[in-house]
Amino acid sequence: MVATPEKQQATPEMTSGSDRVAVLLMGYGEVESYDDFANYNEQALNLLTAKFAPVPTWLYPPLAKLLAVFDFHEWNHQHGNFISPHNAIFEKQRAGIEGEVQQQWGDRVQVFKAFNFCAPFLPEQVIAEIKAQGFEKLLIYPLLVVDSIFTSGIAVEQVNRALEKLEDNPEDPWVKGMRYIPSFYNEPAYIDLMAQMVEQTIAAELAGNYLPSQIGIVLMNHGCPHKAKGFTSGITESQALYEAVREKLINKYPLISVGWLNHQTPLIEWTQPNAKLAADNLIQLGAQAVVFMPIGFATENHETLLDVHHIIHALESQHSDVAYIQMPCVNERPEFLQMAAQWASPQIEALLSEAAPMAPETEGSSSHTHSHHHHHHH
Repeated sequence: MVATPEKQQATPEMTSGSDRVAVLLMGYGEVESYDDFANYNEQALNLLTAKFAPVPTWLYPPLAKLLAVFDFHEWNHQHGNFISPHNAIFEKQRAGIEGEVQQQWGDRVQVFKAFNFCAPFLPEQVIAEIKAQGFEKLLIYPLLVVDSIFTSGIAVEQVNRALEKLEDNPEDPWVKGMRYIPSFYNEPAYIDLMAQMVEQTIAAELAGNYLPSQIGIVLMNHGCPHKAKGFTSGITESQALYEAVREKLINKYPLISVGWLNHQTPLIEWTQPNAKLAADNLIQLGAQAVVFMPIGFATENHETLLDVHHIIHALESQHSDVAYIQMPCVNERPEFLQMAAQWASPQIEALLSEAAPMAPETEGSSSHTHSHHHHHHH
């Protein structure tokens, strides 16, 4: 009942498209029905794996089906019908960030979410919706992986494909303004929050039982292939993020290592040490408790949940006397949603203040009325 007026309110007749900004948050998305595994894998192979693995394209469909069998076994049999919380968390992040930016700009700014590999939120579907709602300005904002130019690159690739498909008139493109947020690996507020979360967890669960030198901390980054057909894969940014968080903690907790969450693909050289090897090394140096903290992911997903669970399980069978703690991603923590909205602010402001390109003879009068109209509303 309430939804309809709200929907109309979101696109007021008085506000022209050039006075509004659509923020497009982008994540992977994860399957919520096991029937979708093969389709999901095929999208991922096409967009991701193709950039670093020597796999011929005709192999994608059968390979996707084969991988789906493994996924089904892992999610269903090994993890009791696991359904990833990723999509639900991402929706909370979207709603929370929208709430924050609307405090500043009202409904002139709306936040949409797109999933790289999951219908009905594929970028093409969401951008069609943004166009239908009359938006002419777009802020592309990859949110899931903090540091990978590689995955952010897929976001741009998919947006470009969608825009090409939806372009009615190449002479006069419907998108009049566009901005992009590449990553927040070097944002001081995010780095502080990562270190603070680790300290709070140690204080709550380990302090008193272990000396600081006996607590190992594995800061987990999104794994990156070293050779990706010339694409930069985000290793530099990930490494910088790790160093910055480590610096906040190292004087208090000497045993810290990066741990890369790699996809164990044959023939590919991945970033090292992987998270399991990192923990092994810290245990060898005397760690009696190991904390696993995902710093390279902003949203929980099967990598941060299942992969880390498997790593801890393997370590427990080798070092049963060591305590292990698996920490969550930032997810929808209010302070994270506030900072994510703040990082978007300057870009939204820039888009709103850019006058829409217009025909030269009317420029003088139009820009005058435009600015008058803008102040009248705010």
